Amino acid sequence: QVQLVESGGGLVQAGGSLRLSCTTSTNFFYIYGMAWYRQAPGKQRELVASISSGERTNYADSVKGRFTLSRDNAKNTLYLQMNSLKPEDTAVYYCNGLTKVWSWGQGTQVTVSS
Repeated sequence: QVQLVESGGGLVQAGGSLRLSCTTSTNFFYIYGMAWYRQAPGKQRELVASISSGERTNYADSVKGRFTLSRDNAKNTLYLQMNSLKPEDTAVYYCNGLTKVWSWGQGTQVTVSS
């Protein structure tokens, strides 16, 4: 079973930036499409951004132009650079596979104050 460990969250003011990291325990990270998801209080988990094994990226409309997803296959790590953060970005952020979904990690809390 692949383990996922998210980090990099925190409390920032609106307009600020954070960089999230997700380390995975698989040495086959490079073959998987990966994604960042988030879950705000009282809401369902939603897909924020995804990246294919060929590094093609897709973003939810709500984050397009502000978030950038990247991957380092040598480190089995996924990143999410978040700029121009808004209070509505407040959520717990999780990474996981895009089509192959493993057990969820603990996530990392992102809180954006207005």
